Amino acid sequence: MERWILAAVWATLPVTAGGALADATADWSTAPQVVLAVLVWTAWAAALLAIVVPRPVGLTLVRTVAPCFVVAAVLVAVGAVGTDVDTVAAATAVVATLVAQVLVSRPPLAFLAVNALAYGDESRYPLRVPTGLFLGPLPLARLVLGAAVASGPLLLADERWGAGIVAVIVAVPVVTLAARALHGLSIRWAVLVPAGFVVVDALTLSDPVLFVREHIVSLSPAPAAAPAGDDLLDLRLGASFGSVTLAVDEPAELFRAERRRRSTHAVTASRICVATLAADRLLAEAAERRIPVVVA
Repeated sequence: MERWILAAVWATLPVTAGGALADATADWSTAPQVVLAVLVWTAWAAALLAIVVPRPVGLTLVRTVAPCFVVAAVLVAVGAVGTDVDTVAAATAVVATLVAQVLVSRPPLAFLAVNALAYGDESRYPLRVPTGLFLGPLPLARLVLGAAVASGPLLLADERWGAGIVAVIVAVPVVTLAARALHGLSIRWAVLVPAGFVVVDALTLSDPVLFVREHIVSLSPAPAAAPAGDDLLDLRLGASFGSVTLAVDEPAELFRAERRRRSTHAVTASRICVATLAADRLLAEAAERRIPVVVA
């Protein structure tokens, strides 16, 4: 249901926010206006499709476009002060894009996206984004990606050839790296499968790891500060809410990914801690699948 509310809110953005943007760029020359319109309409349509037909790549796209729209609306509202731009329309644009941003960030869209490509009888639970990324790196990466895509075409349309060419050249690696990093956050999940419990997280593990149900001792909620111990492998990357700990009857060998060195190293653990969305639902479904669940 929430997806369709989001789709409805997103579908109204050309009305609730488009007018303010058009007014704010009314004094631009024709070419930049056309290029901006193409970019905005393309982003809006692609994001609407990602909402209606959710997929992991679409989740990455819409969660990049939505904050860029918010920033654009805020800039329009700030620029409207003391000008002929309708301040009520500008304020409406800010509110509309903020509502869309909040709905895009909510868990239901993430669940629909990651489970759209699930295989057979499996349930995917998105892993929580590390808290530290919300404090700057994540929103900054999304805005940098949006700016990199738009700056080159707009500068070229404005016949600022030197700056435009430089912007396009710089945008290629920036867009590639930022898009890859952001998409990496959309394809992290814990999976309940008929055989047991799987952790898929390229940020921490070089390969997905299956923990067979017959070897699982317990799956239980974990405190924000994971209990210490040499047998514990904490894969939460700083996330705390929704933490669960999986315990197995004998140490398992896992291969940690070291992204800076682009290498892996083997570790052994009999307890693994992850942080997922809807952890209570995960525990309830795990119990239904005959995985031992311990709730204090």
